[in-house]
Amino acid sequence: MTDQREAIRSNAKYLRNVRPIDPDEICEYVAGNPHPAVVRQHLREDAPDLGLIEREDGTFVPVSDDPVRPNRGPVREFPERYAQALENFLVDRYGVNWHAGAAGDLLRSTIRRFKARYLERRSVTYDDDVAAGYAIYHLPGYYAAIQYALDDLAERGLLGRNLRVLDVGAGVGGPALGLCEYLPEDALVEYHAVEPSAAADVLETLLAETGQNVHATIHRSPIEDIDPTTLGSTDGTAEFDLVLACNVLNELAAPTTVARSLLDALAPDGTLLAMAPADKNTSIALREIERELEDERIRAPSEFSALESGGDDAAGEAADEADSDGETADRCHRGRVTVYGPTVRLWPGERPSDRGWSFDVRPDLDVPAFQRRLDEATPADDEHAPGEFVNVDVQFSHSLLRLDGTRRIDIELETDDWAKMAEMERHVTNRIDLVAAKVSRSLSGAAESEYGEKPNPLFKISDGSEAIDHYAVLTSETSLNRPLLEAEYGEVCSFEQILALWNDDEEAYNLVVDEETVVDRIG
Repeated sequence: MTDQREAIRSNAKYLRNVRPIDPDEICEYVAGNPHPAVVRQHLREDAPDLGLIEREDGTFVPVSDDPVRPNRGPVREFPERYAQALENFLVDRYGVNWHAGAAGDLLRSTIRRFKARYLERRSVTYDDDVAAGYAIYHLPGYYAAIQYALDDLAERGLLGRNLRVLDVGAGVGGPALGLCEYLPEDALVEYHAVEPSAAADVLETLLAETGQNVHATIHRSPIEDIDPTTLGSTDGTAEFDLVLACNVLNELAAPTTVARSLLDALAPDGTLLAMAPADKNTSIALREIERELEDERIRAPSEFSALESGGDDAAGEAADEADSDGETADRCHRGRVTVYGPTVRLWPGERPSDRGWSFDVRPDLDVPAFQRRLDEATPADDEHAPGEFVNVDVQFSHSLLRLDGTRRIDIELETDDWAKMAEMERHVTNRIDLVAAKVSRSLSGAAESEYGEKPNPLFKISDGSEAIDHYAVLTSETSLNRPLLEAEYGEVCSFEQILALWNDDEEAYNLVVDEETVVDRIG
């Protein structure tokens, strides 16, 4: 059987450069003439290693080298095929009327319990019922959130069609399904999930709906017990193009240590995407991990020689000359942890030390039928606010870390032209010119004051040097400052003639954008 498999692989390697690989054809070239179904199964199993995708006609072709394009539009809904798969899972576990009667009561009480424990910052044990409740309540939002985070990579052409993915704390599968939906049909994914809890059962069910070019393996052990560099590898040198740590780091005893081990499993041009809920505690904790890891040496520069034309010797010489040559010094940054985004580092040598609460907010999803069904089946005598079991908010914090020195926004400012947030104290009461990223949606809310006035739009902004929170307050909208409202989360803007003030109540700087201020979107 081993010889037969090797013969199939050899024929596939030859034909991949000639024409589509047809199992019906290959079986004629292999000793023993194996059945085409046997050949097809071997090709499917070896597809990630051979770089092949299976087409609808049953033939195999090489995966394209073209990068994935960004999504550009909002995520509107949770796909019906995943929703139906989840309902089938619930029916198998709790019966046809899973949303009503004793089963429905159990699931509603479970959701209430894990929501309360989360708000109290207490740990949650993921048994079968918690996993089911978690899928009902959280799956759609996490499915949508990761797609917006992936846009940050795709817009720079950094998300390939041939991906080795490690998903740590994969849970019930929100990030996995979102990733697979984001990728085009001709993408090839070798997916490894680490999930030790009962959530892995839900994950396994939903992954079956992702398509024939997603090759999934679930590892049901805690990440602390796994060396990520060995997953899917026979020689202990596994490298992943994308490592996901979504809504899991805040649940670990040593999150920075685990994140460091995940960075060690990255390919030289790979990305670690960490996500956390948008609430204050988890969002700030994510930024603390990001800042603790930043600039740490994970790899030696010579390990990145595959990305250079000069080979190992050239990379070694680059390390020796790093202090005297700016371009070489930049090359030698490879191997150190770089914050790709969405937070920025616009001043050379400066790092932020403010509290770091920054999160994105995107449009709500349509309400999935399984959430509506559970919510509407709540008994009349239950103290229940309609919509209690509906969760279609898409709010999240995320961090993208790389080892090749690449940043999403690569700008270096000079004090001759722009004010620095680290020195804002000396600019108070003055009008200044500033460059900063918009790192929140409006924080002022839509409620009117007691005088019938709507609050001024308020946005957190950052240039990567600040030790204290800075907010841009739009007090008078004009055509020249409207770009502040139009800018996306993480986008960099220039502010000319912005007024710097200190806010005693919030212990933060308010940068007033009024009729004298000009705002431009620059990145």
